[in-house]
Amino acid sequence: MRTIRILLGVALLSTGLLAGAFGYGVANLVPAFDSVPIGMRLDFHAQLMKTNGITMQTAMAVSAVSAFALAAVARARVRALAATAGLLTVASFLITRFGNVSINGRIKQWAVTAPPADHAEILRRWELFNDARTCTAVVAFAVLIGIALRQAGGPSAGRRDGSGGGAGDVTLAAVALLAEPVDLDGVLARLVAHGERSCQGFANSA
Repeated sequence: MRTIRILLGVALLSTGLLAGAFGYGVANLVPAFDSVPIGMRLDFHAQLMKTNGITMQTAMAVSAVSAFALAAVARARVRALAATAGLLTVASFLITRFGNVSINGRIKQWAVTAPPADHAEILRRWELFNDARTCTAVVAFAVLIGIALRQAGGPSAGRRDGSGGGAGDVTLAAVALLAEPVDLDGVLARLVAHGERSCQGFANSA
């Protein structure tokens, strides 16, 4: 069904952006926070949260709504998987709302006053909450990828799950293509041959 393909595409896009943003924070922002003076970290953290509060909550809302909508119109295993992805996204929201956001409020106060003596422990708790919401978002994205791969398995898989044939969907076709085995030796051989021809052409023109 066209509706299922659209919902799956929206869920994949929004959840992928959410998981990527959280993953970037864990891999890059947090180590950067830990390597700068505390005053600089607090100022940057407070400013960052002003924009994150809008963009991240929007991504979580779109991700959860699209996943639950997919679960409502799909059947069998796809319904269960989509509902699982939606619940994982809701878990990311709850962790953010009741874990990170409460600490963000303290950080904003510290940025204009001074951090307390136990600020390192509080910031460590913020990082633990951040790790947890990142894990739930990444798992939700992985579940949706699993649905896409299942739909890309062919029309018979689509009929079993009540979603129709998905062969014409660009997103699912791309996922299916990426899932196919690649002849790395052949690719490398062609790249080397192309490089040799390029070098030879450059030498002849010099």
